[in-house]
Amino acid sequence: MLLFCSLCIISCVEEKEGTYIDFLKISDNSYLGISVLQNNLEVPWDLQYNESTKSLFVTEIKGGLSEIDLSDNSIRKIYEVPNVYHKRTAGLLGLALHPDFESNPFIYICYTIKEGENIFSELAKLEYKDKKVVGSEVLLKIEGANGHNGSRLIFDKQGYLYLATGDAHSMTHSQDSTTLNGKILRMTDDGQIPTDNPLPDSYVYAWGFRNIQGMTVTSNGNIMTSEHGDAIEDEVNWVSPLHNYGSICIKGYHDTQQEKAIAAKSPRTEPIKSWTPVIAPAGLAYYAHESIAEWQNSLLLVSLKNQSLRVLKLNSSQTQIIDEETFLKDHYGRIRAVTSDKDGNIYLATSNKDWNPQKGFPLPEDDKILKIKKVSSTPQNYLIAYKEDLSKVRDGKTLYKMYCESCHKEDGKGIKGTFPSLVMTTTVEDKNKIIQTILYGLTVEKEGRSIKYDQPMPSFQFLSDQDIAKIASYVRTSFGNSWSAIGETEVMLSRQDSTQK
Repeated sequence: MLLFCSLCIISCVEEKEGTYIDFLKISDNSYLGISVLQNNLEVPWDLQYNESTKSLFVTEIKGGLSEIDLSDNSIRKIYEVPNVYHKRTAGLLGLALHPDFESNPFIYICYTIKEGENIFSELAKLEYKDKKVVGSEVLLKIEGANGHNGSRLIFDKQGYLYLATGDAHSMTHSQDSTTLNGKILRMTDDGQIPTDNPLPDSYVYAWGFRNIQGMTVTSNGNIMTSEHGDAIEDEVNWVSPLHNYGSICIKGYHDTQQEKAIAAKSPRTEPIKSWTPVIAPAGLAYYAHESIAEWQNSLLLVSLKNQSLRVLKLNSSQTQIIDEETFLKDHYGRIRAVTSDKDGNIYLATSNKDWNPQKGFPLPEDDKILKIKKVSSTPQNYLIAYKEDLSKVRDGKTLYKMYCESCHKEDGKGIKGTFPSLVMTTTVEDKNKIIQTILYGLTVEKEGRSIKYDQPMPSFQFLSDQDIAKIASYVRTSFGNSWSAIGETEVMLSRQDSTQK
């Protein structure tokens, strides 16, 4: 829950820009105002500011590309991607603007299409003229999937375009440098392979990624990415050419004997930050403006599962994260995109109408584009940074909330066709089956009550026998289930039995 300075409802304050819906205190003398630029959007996925047009460009997952005029905050749809394929996290995704937009008015987008039974990701270059798209060209087409398509786009300081691709649920792509999935790809602004790419005649710049969800460039030119882990180890990576970031063999830091042995045989690069339990990191932006001095030289990271804005302070070389603060926890729901303008204002896009809304969302008028701006006055009521209560007892309910609730939901009913219900099911009833499922996950489609669930479940074998017993017992005695609890010894024996087979 967010901490409030007062129990009173935050009052709206009228300023020249419009009405603030909330205020945020970030230091003893610094306050930010939060306002709504646009609402009722359909899962905005990427958000980029363009100085030459004084506007924001926004992609929506079902295929619409829109422009928000910041002089009056009006929105106009300028393009609809033909034949876009939308399912769960497939659709119109990443967005980048040519760095010299006045001379080269091009917009780059990445989206999924379906041809027969095959799914692909396409990278397209759109020509912008007179406030509309007047032409399009497909630059690249690679394997896609219902999820794990990555698709963030950025330009570096030399004008090269980078595309982050997901592993498309493959068990091999990320570690195969000859494929284009699970990679960072580098190309010219017209989609050609640069002559100085690290692998001759290849787009591949770096590899070993699972599903990158955010990408940005710091003032030093360092490329940073945010990436979804599986059940553990969400990551922020500092990306360098020819580096291998470990997926699918290594998750996050090299902190197990197996991971250390893999890295000893073939070099792997560790993230500069990792989170367990996972937070589902999404959009990432580098912030360097003096307007919000406390956040200068920081990565702004928004998250889906954790539903927050995180400020990750960097060291002087912009290669390490030296501090972390969390704001807006659970206040606006899932947040997928973040960017800033030349004046230091910050923009966020919520993602509450997507395939996996969390408790209490979507809110009326979701999804929204929010603006965060430094204010000179001291508001009477405000939000402050979120501080996690580390004294929480790790009982079954708490562990379920940490690791299971975002998928199977608070009531255990899951999402039809995606995450199975835990209410009165044969898997939950069978002690060994539920233990084995928690330990090792599911990698194949599962049938349940005549419904096919096509979303794999990750392995939680990193949890202790005691924690797994607590989760399994909570599930077996909640949601209307009335089966007996499971003991730590039962989990230990089931784990031993599996390793001996």
